[in-house]
Amino acid sequence: MLRIRTAVRLACFAQPFQKALVTAASVGAEAVEIDARSEIDMRDLSDSAIRHISKLLEDQGLGVSALTFQTRRGYNVYADLDRRVEATKRAMDLAYRLGANVVVNRIGRVPEDNTHPDFVMLADVLTDIGEHGQRVGVSLAARTGSESGAILAELLQQLPPGCGAVDFDPASLIMHGHSSSEAANALAPFIAHMRIKDGIRDIATGRGEEVAFGSGVVDFDEIFGLLEQQQYAGYFTVDREFSHNPVVEIAETIEILKRI
Repeated sequence: MLRIRTAVRLACFAQPFQKALVTAASVGAEAVEIDARSEIDMRDLSDSAIRHISKLLEDQGLGVSALTFQTRRGYNVYADLDRRVEATKRAMDLAYRLGANVVVNRIGRVPEDNTHPDFVMLADVLTDIGEHGQRVGVSLAARTGSESGAILAELLQQLPPGCGAVDFDPASLIMHGHSSSEAANALAPFIAHMRIKDGIRDIATGRGEEVAFGSGVVDFDEIFGLLEQQQYAGYFTVDREFSHNPVVEIAETIEILKRI
């Protein structure tokens, strides 16, 4: 049976870190997704800093569903690549110390041609990062959206076992003109973090839009069924970027998820 472990992306509340933790607990979340660039200081990895953050989380009864570490460029860009890779590994070390086993990033556009130099480079870099992750017990999860699930799955299948993982963002797929259902079927074995985010796409204008959970075209029942088959044990992180009343909306979404 699939267990729905609810979490929320802390940035949705647009509040100071400590206040946002209180809000997350008040809406019924079990964990939070933390941004390692804007919400905590990646440069301070001292034991006292980690203990302070851990105590704030413990006081609210919260875990960490994932650590987001958005690099300015993907891993398919040569410029400053070594520095991005090392920073990603430090983010993975930090995630481990905070009790999370997932770091989320957009890895860069994956070419359709698996002989393309960018495809080969992405496979090499993700293997390097993945092997570090296996040593510390943290996966780098590629956020979905910029390419179809089938193309991303082809890349992940080239990696050594345990080096490929996905942060499944169904709304982003829809907004980029891809099928979230087809992507879920292709990527189900690799999903390490599930984002509760709905969306629609206007075929006439070609524009995508994020909408409230259940009011878009994402078939969450199908995706949950696929995750159950894979014995998914990760979190379901509610992510609402464009909402006039995020606290109320997120609380309602978490309540629905708990009833599932």
